[in-house]
Amino acid sequence: MKFAKIVFLVAGIYGLIVLLPQYFFEERTGHDYPPPITHPEYYYGFIGLAVVWQIVFLILSRDPVRYRPLMIPSVLEKAVFAIPAVILWLQHRIPSLIFGFAMVDAFWGVLFVIAYLKTNDARPS
Repeated sequence: MKFAKIVFLVAGIYGLIVLLPQYFFEERTGHDYPPPITHPEYYYGFIGLAVVWQIVFLILSRDPVRYRPLMIPSVLEKAVFAIPAVILWLQHRIPSLIFGFAMVDAFWGVLFVIAYLKTNDARPS
């Protein structure tokens, strides 16, 4: 259970550190990774939804056994970025930097699976 607590706590904090500054970089993102952002609702919607998931991870870290069912969509939250990023990177459609961040998400996803499996033993029978 301690493993799951640490994994979800660190994942939530890391995610907030990485995501929250992006609220202030819309123009720079469009400049560094052209074309410029033409649909800011998608940009801010993505960031907002991702921030909400970081809060879910922080909640999970408080009581992993109680919130264990939320670990399954938490793994999916990581997979829906990591899997398409691998495909897009192999097609040379995303920069290596984005691929790198996707692999960080894949790493978190693997840790979430391990946390899920480890908390099974701690569940009340």
